[in-house]
Amino acid sequence: MSDRSPDPPRLERWDRRMEAPLAVASVAYLAGYAVRILAHSHLSDGWLDVILVVTLTSWALFVVDYAVRLRLSGLGPLRFLRTHLLDTVVVILPLLRPVRMVSIYNQIQRRHDEPRLGLYARVMVYSGLTVALLGFAGALTVYHYEADAPGASILTFGDAVWWTCATLATVGYGDMVPVTPMGRVVAVGVMACGLALLGAVTGSFSSWLIQSFRREDEKDEGTRNGGRPPGNSPGAS
Repeated sequence: MSDRSPDPPRLERWDRRMEAPLAVASVAYLAGYAVRILAHSHLSDGWLDVILVVTLTSWALFVVDYAVRLRLSGLGPLRFLRTHLLDTVVVILPLLRPVRMVSIYNQIQRRHDEPRLGLYARVMVYSGLTVALLGFAGALTVYHYEADAPGASILTFGDAVWWTCATLATVGYGDMVPVTPMGRVVAVGVMACGLALLGAVTGSFSSWLIQSFRREDEKDEGTRNGGRPPGNSPGAS
C-alpha cells in the first residue's frame, strides 16, 4: 500500500477537467440504458449496437476517471475506497453517476467564491436525486427481467414504476411483486435504499427544526436581556 501524501492541486485540476465529460457520460449512459430496455423491440440491430457502444464507452470513462483519481490521490486502494465510497458505487452502478452533480456544483461555487448549498440543502438534493435515479433505474431493471417471466405481476413499465415508488416509500402494497431472482435482488436494494433515504431526510429535517428553535430561543433570551447575548445579563459572573 502506498504511503505517499495526496497531491490536491493535480487532483483538483483533473476533477475540473473531467466535470463536463463525466456529466455528458452520465446522461448518455442513463439514456442508452433506458432506450435499450424500453425501445428494444422497435430498434434495428444496428441501432442497438450503437447504443451498446455508447453505454459501454460511458462506463469505461467512469472507470478511467476512478483509476486516475486513485493514482493522483496518493492513497492505497483500500483507503481510497473508504474515503471515496460514492465514487466506488457509481463505478459499479453508473446509473447513479448523476448524483455526483451536486458535488460538481459545490466545486464550481467554491472556485467562484459564491454561496454553496448548505448541509441540509445538500442532504435534500442528494436524497431527491437518489430517489429519482433509484426509482427510474430500479423500474427499468425490474421491468427488463419481470415483463416476460412466467407468473409475473409486473408486466409494463408503468407497473414497474408503481412498484418501485411503493417500495422506495416503504409502503409495500403487495399488489405487485417480483418473481425472478434478479428482480428480487433489485427489490432488496431498493428497500434498503428507501429505508436509508427516509432516515437521512427525517434526521436532517429534525436537526434543522431543532437548530431553528434553538436560534429563536436564543433570540428571545437576548431580547429579554436588553439585546445582550445570553449569559451577559447584569449580575452574571
